[in-house]
Amino acid sequence: MSSYSLSHLKELEAEAIYVIREVFAQFERPAILFSGGKDSIVVTHLACKAFFPAKIPMPLIHIDTGHNFPETIAFRDQLVNELGVQLIVGSVQESINKGRSREETGRNASRNALQTVTLLDTIEEHRIDAALGGARRDEEKARAKERFFSHRDDFGQWDPKNQRPELWNLFNGRKNQGEHFRVFPISNWTEMDIWQYILTEDIAIPSLYFAHHRDVIYRDDTWLPVSEYISLRDEERVERKLIRFRTLGDITITGGIESDADTLDKIVLEVAASRQTERGNRSDDKRSETSMEDRKKQGYF
Repeated sequence: MSSYSLSHLKELEAEAIYVIREVFAQFERPAILFSGGKDSIVVTHLACKAFFPAKIPMPLIHIDTGHNFPETIAFRDQLVNELGVQLIVGSVQESINKGRSREETGRNASRNALQTVTLLDTIEEHRIDAALGGARRDEEKARAKERFFSHRDDFGQWDPKNQRPELWNLFNGRKNQGEHFRVFPISNWTEMDIWQYILTEDIAIPSLYFAHHRDVIYRDDTWLPVSEYISLRDEERVERKLIRFRTLGDITITGGIESDADTLDKIVLEVAASRQTERGNRSDDKRSETSMEDRKKQGYF
């Protein structure tokens, strides 16, 4: 008599694929929010599995701040070309040009918060009724409150007190005109799960996740990459360090860590030994204790 059992990664994979297929079954115009980071790459990989041998039957949406890592954009374009899927790009710069957003100024200016308006405009323009993202509950306390199907009102806002119960993996995608859902298939995954899955599945990721020499400055307890978008302060000096990034975002707010992890095996070992969350190097999360929840209520990812 043979026994049938799944590893914890296979259980997480099966759960995520089930959620993705539920989205396709319940919604008319779903899309995948693609940042070029490891989590959205894993969601895209899972979508490939969910619909294999057909192509992913929904577009990828990328909100381009104009301050992205060049490596991220190059990886995005290569992946879209390989998969043969539609790419929708929402431009923060266009939102600024149209007067929909206002450029931040000051010492810690960033375009990260400006993504919200661009994202909501892109969702409305393309009539997206379900946007799948790569958020995980272990990342941050506001994201720990998320359901798999996260309801958003007709202003694109999230109310943590107005979410549907999800007993026995039953997902309620009913909505009124103008409302939509954000869906998070990998909610139950941890950072370690993500890296073990990438290692097991041999998933391609941007080179930024691997240790390499980069010009950086030390600011707000993290190593920020030198770029044309960052102005040096009087006390700051450019240093060349062996750096890798645990999370990717706008280049102006994504801090790196000193590391020699230049392979997936080394990254897995490093993450296992780490005692700091991967978002501990994101300066936008340090603006206030409730910065993530405040942005989510406004329509953030």
